[in-house]
Amino acid sequence: MPCASIVSAPSYAFPFRSSSASTTCITPTALSLPKRSRKPAIESKSMSKGVVRAAVSIEKETPEAERPETFLRGVDEAHSSSSVRARFEKMIREAQDSVCSALEATDGGAKFKEDVWSRPGGGGGISRVLQDGAVWEKAGVNVSVVYGVMPPDAYRAAKGATTSPDQNPGPVPFFAAGISSVLHPKNPFAPTLHFNYRYFETDAPKDAPGAPRQWWFGGGTDLTPAYIFEEDVKHFHSIQKRACDKFDPTFYPRFKKWCDDYFCIKHRGERRGLGGIFFDDLNDYDQEMLLAFATECTNSVIPAYIPIIEKRKDLPFTDHQKAWQQLRRGRYVEFNLVYDRGTTFGLKTGGRIESILVSLPLTARWEYDHKPEEGSEEWKLLDACINPKEWI
Repeated sequence: MPCASIVSAPSYAFPFRSSSASTTCITPTALSLPKRSRKPAIESKSMSKGVVRAAVSIEKETPEAERPETFLRGVDEAHSSSSVRARFEKMIREAQDSVCSALEATDGGAKFKEDVWSRPGGGGGISRVLQDGAVWEKAGVNVSVVYGVMPPDAYRAAKGATTSPDQNPGPVPFFAAGISSVLHPKNPFAPTLHFNYRYFETDAPKDAPGAPRQWWFGGGTDLTPAYIFEEDVKHFHSIQKRACDKFDPTFYPRFKKWCDDYFCIKHRGERRGLGGIFFDDLNDYDQEMLLAFATECTNSVIPAYIPIIEKRKDLPFTDHQKAWQQLRRGRYVEFNLVYDRGTTFGLKTGGRIESILVSLPLTARWEYDHKPEEGSEEWKLLDACINPKEWI
């Protein structure tokens, strides 16, 4: 199963399909929660009823000493450099190298730690993390290329739809590849960035009616600042729009709204940040065109983000401003652990925990009933998260 290292949105590239591109973020003004009974946290072996168990188990990864030239060995068309699978792997691995090089150069000293792993069922990945640098509190850039046979429950989760009783698939052959990154700077004036681009295929084994051959692309890039510098947000969104407009003028407005809708912290009634683009289940265009689009978006990460970091990383800040950043980091944690489909799926199915949680910051903060003063810079950020804006 791919989710051990391929999860959507925060820390992986797991190809979950979004349930809808028009999800509404509703402010919880009159929410009443039932009281929870206190029960022992330890489950005895005899407790079988009422216990929710993972329906999907993940093969544990094997650490490797060296990076392979390709993770596609043993896969049909593995030796075809012209296949979509091979070209997507080449793209994400080159992007991982270029992004990590740019982040190390910006930091001026800290280096990424790299873990290479393989998966018994097929494929593997490369996880890179930089912590406690001069600029970066924590930065993770992961790639995964996995394939094999997907259990039926995992297929339904990835497909994002319930199959009818006469169309329940058996084990489904799959291929999933992606790059995913979350970058948390130290300076509260420097924004957090998340990006994730992925490609996914399923096939139909002879004994699995209801699981036809399918492929799709997904991903996005979004910005999460603690303080708003409009010139920064406009620059970031203009780069996203430029990448989209090269392929379809409807992409940016469509994927910008999708991003605002997806990254909604429903119990807070606010978005995680100031958006960007997000798309999933994208297969209604030419496959070559979408491969080129995903490549363009991935290659736009550095020009969209690094100029902002260079301007903000050395600005002086106060303890109050740092505390606000930590409060917003708390919101980041809430979204990733409560709502992000890839993270929650990985936690429930025994994936590689270090990779699953690589998106979380080193530090975060929660204060009881915290409300920024109306009209303050903190209030302006919160207002923009509650009421998404058109920045360009």
